Amino acid sequence: MDALFDSINVRELLSAQDLSDPTTPLSAPDLRLLIQRLDSHSLQIKSKIQSYLLSHHNDFANLFSVCDDAVSRSNRISDDVVQLLSSISDRPIEAEIGQIMKQMSATKKEVREKKGLLELVRAILEISEKLKGAREGLRNGRLRFTAEELRELKKALRVSDDVRVDEREPVVYNLLRKQWSECFEEIQEVLVRFIGNAVRFERESNRIRVKYVLSVDGNDGIELRTVLEALDVVGILDYGLAKVADLMIKHVISPALNFGAPVSFVAEVNPDSQVITEATLNIVPSSDPKIEKMDGETIYSGIIQVIKFINNHICLKDVSWIRCFGRLTWPRISELIISNFLSKVVPKDASKLADFLKIIKCTSEFETALREMKFISAPDNKDNQLSNFAENVEVHFASRKKTEILAKARNLLLQCDFAAPQEYTRNGKKDGVAAETPGHVDLLFLSESCVVSKAAIQLMKLVHQTLKDVCLSSPKVAFEFYRAARDALLLYEVVIPVKLERQLDGINQVAVLMYNDCLYLSQEILGLAFEYRSDFPSSIKEHAIFVDMAPRFHLMAEEILQRQVKLVIHNLREALGGADGFQNTHQMQQFQSAKFSIDQVVFILEKVRLIWEPLLLASTYKRSMCMVLESVFSRVAKDILLLDDMAAEETLELQRLIHVMLESLISLLDSLAALQVVTSQEGITCSLDDLIPSLRKIRKLADLLDMPLKSITTAWESGQLHSCGFTTSEVVDFIKAIFQDSTLRRECLGRINGDF
Repeated sequence: MDALFDSINVRELLSAQDLSDPTTPLSAPDLRLLIQRLDSHSLQIKSKIQSYLLSHHNDFANLFSVCDDAVSRSNRISDDVVQLLSSISDRPIEAEIGQIMKQMSATKKEVREKKGLLELVRAILEISEKLKGAREGLRNGRLRFTAEELRELKKALRVSDDVRVDEREPVVYNLLRKQWSECFEEIQEVLVRFIGNAVRFERESNRIRVKYVLSVDGNDGIELRTVLEALDVVGILDYGLAKVADLMIKHVISPALNFGAPVSFVAEVNPDSQVITEATLNIVPSSDPKIEKMDGETIYSGIIQVIKFINNHICLKDVSWIRCFGRLTWPRISELIISNFLSKVVPKDASKLADFLKIIKCTSEFETALREMKFISAPDNKDNQLSNFAENVEVHFASRKKTEILAKARNLLLQCDFAAPQEYTRNGKKDGVAAETPGHVDLLFLSESCVVSKAAIQLMKLVHQTLKDVCLSSPKVAFEFYRAARDALLLYEVVIPVKLERQLDGINQVAVLMYNDCLYLSQEILGLAFEYRSDFPSSIKEHAIFVDMAPRFHLMAEEILQRQVKLVIHNLREALGGADGFQNTHQMQQFQSAKFSIDQVVFILEKVRLIWEPLLLASTYKRSMCMVLESVFSRVAKDILLLDDMAAEETLELQRLIHVMLESLISLLDSLAALQVVTSQEGITCSLDDLIPSLRKIRKLADLLDMPLKSITTAWESGQLHSCGFTTSEVVDFIKAIFQDSTLRRECLGRINGDF
């Protein structure tokens, strides 16, 4: 049969010569030959298949029979299934089965719920019985049993500080918690009363008395250890010992730190039938004649004796109990020791810092002894306040000194009256004799001297002394002293402007002194680094700088000076305002008004001169006064040049007013010119006319008021008027105001305007 399925190779049906070239197409005869051979081959295959079927006829018959049987059985099974489904549909058994299953599920759920309720009832009854037993135990004096029961019930009832209520819980749980709380409060009250009876302070005998066998509310023979155990079990040991801790702090520790009346402690134990029933700690005045004042050893030994008594007779040598007592008392004990002892023995002089090393050693040994008794914890936590304070005594010393320095600086600034010495003159002489004037100082970086307030001098003395201490101190102390020096200087900037606020709003010597102070302080500050920095401890050399402060004082000085100059200029402008722009001065009333304004200006300038000249630096005085005079002369010249019509008489009166003003100020101008001679030796070559440009202009204006038109024109063309500060428009308007319109005026104006 396999031969029938062999593949037919077409190439074998052709002759060999036809296959010599596979690319050559077949001819028609070849194709007809190929068809004939394929037909012949097909007949052979059909013949073989027929022969094969005949030879296997029985096999095929059996196969077809088996298939027929399978189909018959399948039909019978299908009929049976149809019949079964028909019988089921006639009887609804599945509905009955579903109802039975639901009933079974409901019954099981009901059984589980009843079982859970039974367990809940059993648990509630058990808790209720335990609560009842705890109450009975409390009444019978079984404190430890009651405490343990309450501790277990707390877990069972899930008692916590959270006030939220779980709505899924049975209401009875809240009732049970309430009963537990009531029982807890009862045992807490009882235990606290036991502790109160166990440890008492007897004021008459001045002693602490501890009883070991206690009785409260008919409960006799309760031991102190039992009470402490109950407190510990129920979790309120801190609460129970709190009053005892307060008692010990108030009546024992505080007297031990009393410098005025040193005390000592005597512990006594009273045995009764070989059983210790009580112990006392007697607080008695010290009888040691050697103790004239409290020192570290005396204080620390007394406190250690007290803590040993607490450990042995109150906490009964239990490590957890003494540690609890330490947590309650040590923060307050350490604060008392620091405030009543350590802070008071901090040396006031840097030379005595070495003597404090003994106190540092005693403090360290004291804390070590407390750690050995487990009163305080290991040295890696916050229980080392005393040793930290003692070891940082240099910082505390420096802090105290810094406070003293700043307090001293503040006091001298507040108490200084800023009164200028009356005997001072610029050349430092009085009645021809040299006088050493208090407050007279030379400026470091300027070749001039000035008068400053006592506050500034005393403040710099304090700063210099502080910086000298910096050079002699340890790095920690030096750094605090350095900061104190800076802060003391800054106090001037904070205190004085507020103190002298009213004086700064007027023209007076106080404002000038404050200007000199700021200038002097800025100069001194610049010199501090050069004077002391090389001797500073190496650790603070890179941090110790003062140059940043100098510009602040220099700026404050300039602000004060400019404020004074503005006040003077404002007063002068108000005085000139009374001249009404110098109009109609040919009228007697207007002339008198203008004359009065000029007199007021002269009076103000002379007053300012009396205030400024004796106190300000020569260069500063000249610069400031020239600014003031410039404002006066420019205002007068401007007002006159703005007049649009001037009669001949009016020009003469205006000229007269200008001459009166200049003659009244000749003394002031000569003094300024004299200062120019002195300062010119130092390289300053500016003349008075350069510093007061309007002075040349006002003088020339006085000449112009009676000059003929041609002369004015010639002066303009020669550049004289321009060099005096006149502008083209000012000269043109001036000519129009004085001279009537004419051919000559038009010609002159054209020449001035450059039309010709």
